[in-house]
Amino acid sequence: MVKEQVISKLKACGLVAVVRAKNTDDALKIADACIKGGVAGIELTYTVPGVTEIIQRLSEEYKGSEDFIIGAGTVLDPETARTAILAGAQYIVGPAFDLDTIRLCNRYRVPVMPGAMSIREVIMGMEAGADIIKIFPGELFGPQIIKSIHGPLPHAYLMPTGGVSLDNVGEWIKAGAVAVGAGSSLTGAAKDGNYAKITETAKLFIEKINIARSK
Repeated sequence: MVKEQVISKLKACGLVAVVRAKNTDDALKIADACIKGGVAGIELTYTVPGVTEIIQRLSEEYKGSEDFIIGAGTVLDPETARTAILAGAQYIVGPAFDLDTIRLCNRYRVPVMPGAMSIREVIMGMEAGADIIKIFPGELFGPQIIKSIHGPLPHAYLMPTGGVSLDNVGEWIKAGAVAVGAGSSLTGAAKDGNYAKITETAKLFIEKINIARSK
């Protein structure tokens, strides 16, 4: 899947699952549950032990599938980004702006989503060639920050992560977010081993996103 298709797929679904887990088995089960729920973006974070191998395993297992995209999150530097890409990651997400990481992703035509907390950081990301700007941590601002940024930058593609829940996902979308990243509010049932609940929650997230977009 080429870069433009990956971005289009993520925007069309509107939901990226931020997968943080205690081990490989847990991460794989969470990812599978999200996939069953219709999530297009699976973001496996570099806080998960052995995550490179998990990315590679999922990429090989679901090779050729166009229903979802495997990505890498919590990427802090270009070395980690390249490692993830070689393992099969189709997009890269970082918690903050890192120019070298963005340059590397652009070099290999892999979508990149750096984090930002201010207008200045959003502009820096856009000027560097970021495809989507991750507004993080979203809970510090609330949906109003999307409207505020879109005042001077109506063309910015913004994706809030952190603080996004079933209760407010519609507000984020209505404010202008092209997609949202959801972590514990989507995958929290994993701590009790209730992976079926994750699938149900994913479906509810997508339903609420679609309802918000239709209004």
